[in-house]
Amino acid sequence: METVVSGIRPTGFLHLGNYFGALRNFIKMQNEANCFFFIADYHSLTTHPKASELNMHIKNVLVDYLASGLDPEKSTLYVQSDLPETAELYLLFNMLAYMGELQRVSSFKEKVRRHPDNVNAGLLTYPVLQAADILIHNADKVPVGKDQEQHLEMTRDFAQRFNHTYEIEYFKLPVAYNFGNELVKIPGLDGSTKMSKSDNEASCVYLSDDPETVRKKVMKAVTDSGPTEPNQEKPQAIENIFQLMKAVSAPETLQFFEEQYNLCQIRYGDMKKQLAVDMIAFTAPIYEKILELRSNDDYLRKVAKQGAEKARESAVKTVREVREIIGLRSL
Repeated sequence: METVVSGIRPTGFLHLGNYFGALRNFIKMQNEANCFFFIADYHSLTTHPKASELNMHIKNVLVDYLASGLDPEKSTLYVQSDLPETAELYLLFNMLAYMGELQRVSSFKEKVRRHPDNVNAGLLTYPVLQAADILIHNADKVPVGKDQEQHLEMTRDFAQRFNHTYEIEYFKLPVAYNFGNELVKIPGLDGSTKMSKSDNEASCVYLSDDPETVRKKVMKAVTDSGPTEPNQEKPQAIENIFQLMKAVSAPETLQFFEEQYNLCQIRYGDMKKQLAVDMIAFTAPIYEKILELRSNDDYLRKVAKQGAEKARESAVKTVREVREIIGLRSL
């Protein structure tokens, strides 16, 4: 059985983009592979969150994982910082990483551009920590989006560099698991091409949003004055509304509004009302499960503890063998 590893940073609640872009496929994979899904709290420290907020966000992501359908009996669900072996492997891989290659990483250059007052070493070595996350379990596959493909390629580079340096084929070279046509990109309600809480929280529909909040957000979605000629190409904001409807509504509903648009008879208010109804119906089972889990701290602690114990079985073995290969043996 192949090993799959992936994680999500605890920077708030998970949204529909996270669900369609990651969680829905995680749920399928837990029945087909040996899966490790973690909450990447070490990674979130690059932005210096308040301790109380970070702790709350970790809990929220675990709740969203479980409410969406991840099963702790099928997958290993754990908090990244509960695995100290990851930090040790991160340190060891830093000895194999070069400043030049880290400075050329696209996401690092973008962070420097957007946040010039917070260019910390953690941002620079972010791909090294990601490599440690993946290789601590010697993963075969990693579910990634387009924005993470460069980081996965660097993980392969570090694995290959370790193998070459110590003349042993120890680490596998993990490959991307991108699901092909099954990978759905969910756009924002603000007209942006990607639903992202870091850019605009109002553009996101969170899995934990109550029905009235979902309705209000959808009704405020960006639209225009409507098409002026039949079969007119849709602007980005309008294409977003149709993409969202494609994700949560019945095919015949989508077809109806497509026809209305192409005939220049579309009423965006009616379309958004229907989208809100369908989105609320789609998220309702997850939302109800979230409410149930939030108050069950004993169960959440049990899941996190069980996940950490299972993850450490793999991690301890990897770090022990890596130390032996490098020559870090106790005298």
